[in-house]
Amino acid sequence: MSMGQLDIDSALQGARRVHFIGIGGSGMCPLAEILHSEGWQITGSDVNESETLTRVEALGIPVFMGQRAENIIDADMIVYTAALLPDNPELAAAKASGIPTFERASLLGAVTRRYPDCVCVCGTHGKTTTTAMLTQILLTAGLDPTAVIGGRLPLTGTNGLAGRSGHMVCEACEFQDTFLQLSPDVAVLLNVDEDHMEYFKTMENLIASFRKFASMATRAVIYNGDDLNTRSALDGLQVRRLISFGRSEGSVFRAVNVTMDGAFAGYDLLYNGEFLTTIRLQIPGEHNVSNSLAAIAAAMLSGASILDCERGAAAFRGAGRRFEVLGTYNGVTVADDYAHHPAELEAVLTAAKRMPFRRVWAVFQPFTYSRTAMLLDEFARALSLADCVVLTKIMGAREVNTYGIAAADLAAKLPGSLCFEEFEEVAGYVTEHAQPEDLVITLGCGDVYKAAKLMIAKWET
Repeated sequence: MSMGQLDIDSALQGARRVHFIGIGGSGMCPLAEILHSEGWQITGSDVNESETLTRVEALGIPVFMGQRAENIIDADMIVYTAALLPDNPELAAAKASGIPTFERASLLGAVTRRYPDCVCVCGTHGKTTTTAMLTQILLTAGLDPTAVIGGRLPLTGTNGLAGRSGHMVCEACEFQDTFLQLSPDVAVLLNVDEDHMEYFKTMENLIASFRKFASMATRAVIYNGDDLNTRSALDGLQVRRLISFGRSEGSVFRAVNVTMDGAFAGYDLLYNGEFLTTIRLQIPGEHNVSNSLAAIAAAMLSGASILDCERGAAAFRGAGRRFEVLGTYNGVTVADDYAHHPAELEAVLTAAKRMPFRRVWAVFQPFTYSRTAMLLDEFARALSLADCVVLTKIMGAREVNTYGIAAADLAAKLPGSLCFEEFEEVAGYVTEHAQPEDLVITLGCGDVYKAAKLMIAKWET
């Protein structure tokens, strides 16, 4: 255990009241709920009303609206979201106070060390879907897991659970190596693809990071045997147990006889070459065969039966913002998806094109200047799968545009596509030109879902 882990673990153990700055954040809310359920006194602050904030308040957790220095009074430990700016007055007061203060990822790591069966799911693509499906299977099995998921689980309407067992499921993100703060008993490696290269610089560095994460697993590593980079990350690694999944021969958990019913996959599941059952998925896209294999392998390692896996996978309807159908308005179906990498866009749009829609509209918000500039041609190839492409301006998030890149550069590679600065303009154009039996899907990990809501509002008036 590193000194940083000792610091957060001892601070948490000695704390009576824990204060969360930005408690309504999707990554903060489940951690506050978990600590609240285990007996800590929790307070929090935020600047925006949200569904997650309402959930926190419904638990009886006091929340200050607005972030001010006086909010931290009486706290024994402070946790803050990485989304805060350095000059945030409450964060500045926390760091100057002498009260132990930690970023959210550090607390998540401490929480993972409190569970004897902690499954951490990592990979460039599919983390949220796999984590959510695994959680649903464990719930189906009556194993009462604790969970921290990157999207909302429709079964519970939340992106986290405070269970009463020793089982925990956790989404593990490689961004800036934050997953190295976790303590997995079981590490699930879905895939390793080129992303966050402004940080990792080379694929060798990225693969080395996943290798280090896998080496931290104390019980087993479940990995995608079909993915070359994942296999490279594990090459020669000495871990207690390696369990492969995939469609290739030799996979411990193997999908064979894959069929597609429109956009929905089904397959026969083999374990060490022996038939177990037939799995039928209710989430679109052939890529979810791989995600479901990972979830089933992890669930069975945690004690779920194959019948639990079959039922849980069949009942799973996806996580929030993962091909989430919002409704049909004036004959136009509106959906929303978190896809923000070319491989994710390709998977979503391929699934969409398998569905019986007249045309597929992709409304895409590029996220970060670095990713857009580095993968510009790959983005163009993926988006060309759609019949109609509408782009918003790039959401720079934490970056400064030193790349001189704009959404117009991507539009130039997509004949017939359009760029708009504001979501209101996007919604106006799409609602005027989309026709009955079309699918409009908003795509991106920023706030492009707001464009979908504006479209719906226009159609409903």
